[in-house]
Amino acid sequence: MGEMTGASVGAPLRVAMVAGEPSGDLLASSVLTELHHAMPAETRFYGIGGPRMAEAGFETRFDMRALTVNGYLEVLRHVPEILRIRRNLTHQILVDPPSVFVGVDAPDFNFSLEEKLRAAGIPTVHFVSPSIWAWRGGRIKKIGRAVDHMLCVFPFEAAIYAKAGIAASYVGHPLADTIPMEPDAPAARAKLGLALNGPVITVLPGSRHSEIQRIGPVFFAAMAIMQEREPAIRFVMPAATPALHAVIQSLASAHPNVSLTITDGGSHLALEAADAVLTKSGTSTLEAALFKKPMVISYKVPWLTGQIMKRQGYLPYVGLPNILAGRFVVPEILQDFATPSALADATLRQLSDDANRRVLTQLFIEMHHSLRKNAGVRAAEVIAAVAAGKGL
Repeated sequence: MGEMTGASVGAPLRVAMVAGEPSGDLLASSVLTELHHAMPAETRFYGIGGPRMAEAGFETRFDMRALTVNGYLEVLRHVPEILRIRRNLTHQILVDPPSVFVGVDAPDFNFSLEEKLRAAGIPTVHFVSPSIWAWRGGRIKKIGRAVDHMLCVFPFEAAIYAKAGIAASYVGHPLADTIPMEPDAPAARAKLGLALNGPVITVLPGSRHSEIQRIGPVFFAAMAIMQEREPAIRFVMPAATPALHAVIQSLASAHPNVSLTITDGGSHLALEAADAVLTKSGTSTLEAALFKKPMVISYKVPWLTGQIMKRQGYLPYVGLPNILAGRFVVPEILQDFATPSALADATLRQLSDDANRRVLTQLFIEMHHSLRKNAGVRAAEVIAAVAAGKGL
């Protein structure tokens, strides 16, 4: 690492952070809360973040939503704006260096930024390892150039970094700390205004406009099939933002016979209330597992994106519950296989198979215990140590 260009001796500590999407905002906010205890009171936290980070005392300099795009083609359309933001933020940080930079997820944005900052002598910590264990190639070499210390949320990741000579700590997953070990479905249903009896399926089409546009119509068609077969079913679908609420409402209007409650946010409440879950791939699959729910995992991405992913990937599964279990424990129905009838069939099986539910519940309890490590405190301790120049 190069000579430190920054922070004057005796000046208040400063922590620059970048989170690029709602899940990163949630992860970062849990760490910020603990950093306020682990670092001096006058420490400043700034960079790119979301509303939860702002509530935790974070100064946002650029709108996080500009980075919240997915899929190779979608990213290409936003490249000029993303590059402009990264240039401007890089300049701000290099001119007035912080004590440490923390990249929260958003690997494509953060690793390039971290590489420049680390070369200039600014210590870098990255929170949430990208899925190097699921993808081919030399990504870990770039990580080695970019990151002084990697914070891992899954237990098997630290050994991969140790083998590559990169400092890493397993801190556990913040969601495992906040989600109750024993969900209270009746209480959640009462809060949502749902009757206590009868089957409830929570449907999670994503927190991005592009995700909902792509998979939302298929999910709604599957819901219509399930409603026809099982008239007593009620569906719950959280909308991450008011704009997405409008998109979901538009899709719902084409299926007036579907008994649907759309919530503003509240995905955890929706999951807690559920008997089964239909979800797109991503963090929501882990959340469903931590709430001990049978689920069906699906996604649809553009053809080109799908082909690239197929060529790069070497794990046979995409859902986090299956990855953590090391085998298929819940079904994944992806791309062209994700037809309304296939999703409806699989979700109704997850809803009605009590023996499978008991097996999954026990498995997900064990998974929850393995991930519940007080992640916010552990991550804050590492970041504070790196900021103080102590390393680990």
